[in-house]
Amino acid sequence: MPTVNTGGIIMEHGVFINDMAQAGYLKVDYSRFKDIEKIENNSSTIDELNLEGDEISSLKAVGVNLYDNSLVGKFLIYGTNVYTSRPRIAGVEIIPLKEALLLYPDIKAKYYFKAVDREQDEVTRTAYKKEQNGYFIRVKKNVVVDIPIHTALFMHKENSVMCIHNIVVLEEGAQLHLITGCTSGCTLKEGLHIAVSEHFVGKGAKLTNTMIHNWGSDFVVRPKTATIVEDDGTFVSNYYSVKPPKNIQTNPFTHLKGKNASAKYMTVLASLPNTYSDIGGTVLMTGENSGAELVARAVNHGGTVNQTGLLIGAAKGVRAHVDCSGLMLSTEGVIEAIPGLRAMHPDARMSHEAAIGKIDTGEVNYLQSKGLEEMQAIALIVRGFLDIGIEEEGFEPELQKAIQQISELSGHGEE
Repeated sequence: MPTVNTGGIIMEHGVFINDMAQAGYLKVDYSRFKDIEKIENNSSTIDELNLEGDEISSLKAVGVNLYDNSLVGKFLIYGTNVYTSRPRIAGVEIIPLKEALLLYPDIKAKYYFKAVDREQDEVTRTAYKKEQNGYFIRVKKNVVVDIPIHTALFMHKENSVMCIHNIVVLEEGAQLHLITGCTSGCTLKEGLHIAVSEHFVGKGAKLTNTMIHNWGSDFVVRPKTATIVEDDGTFVSNYYSVKPPKNIQTNPFTHLKGKNASAKYMTVLASLPNTYSDIGGTVLMTGENSGAELVARAVNHGGTVNQTGLLIGAAKGVRAHVDCSGLMLSTEGVIEAIPGLRAMHPDARMSHEAAIGKIDTGEVNYLQSKGLEEMQAIALIVRGFLDIGIEEEGFEPELQKAIQQISELSGHGEE
């Protein structure tokens, strides 16, 4: 029986292929991109940075304000240049990774490709072979950072390749909210962004990692992220795709290694026509009484979305839940939701749910009866759908506006 295209899902020999990667969605011609750009300087200060007004706005739209004179420091990779604002509080380090490996030789043995497998795939092998561009952030024992640290990865050249490796270490009892914005110049359309991120959360520590993406229409993005959490540690991952790239594949992995460790993934995605988003998350729970929650929301305007979430319970007292939901707002496009559970211990208790549908016309009519226009009613409903409890404390007003535009787009259509 020939291969048949059925609305974006490939049917071969009469069987649906759940793995869209096998159907060719993730095949990317990497040869069309230029060579990976090398960092030109060791590090300059933020004060030496000269950005255009639209570049400042682009960074603020992904949650990064470089000019608020924050005590906790900043980090920016702008094309091939590194800019930092070193922390002015004790117990916090923000250093270019290349510099950190020279300053602290033990980093390589303890953390460098210790959470992410360097042989995982072509992307991780490429990152391992190239220079160590990226940041090293460490928060020392029992230091609580009350103000979010802002980091940014800004691509400024058409058809370029950025390859980044970031390492974040929270020692015992430390707390940090890290906001990282990944974006490109307003006029750029095409590029390749590769990012390896490794997080290490010590005993009783808490890391909140908020990632915001806003890309050009033909960008390809390949994040590779892994986190290890020790006893009583907490990891919270917030991901916003304000404007998706042409093609993104990400499946962040968290290992809840310690007793009573916990992880929470919160994902909000807008999918536009002719884009492919494979957004997942895997949590391995080997620590007794550890727990995890994965919550994903996608609003589809005509793209292809693959929502996955896998919870692996391998210890006594494990509790976990995965929730994948999507709104179809176009007759084009596809959402495939695949929540997964794998029990490897008889005392593991896990649950999952998935829901895909359209906006209820009854709800729209009700809101219109209260005085709202139809488009306002749709935007309000979508806003409620996307409200999954992400804490927005420390978010820039421009970022809050960009997040709101995800729901407003639903009321007005793509411009």
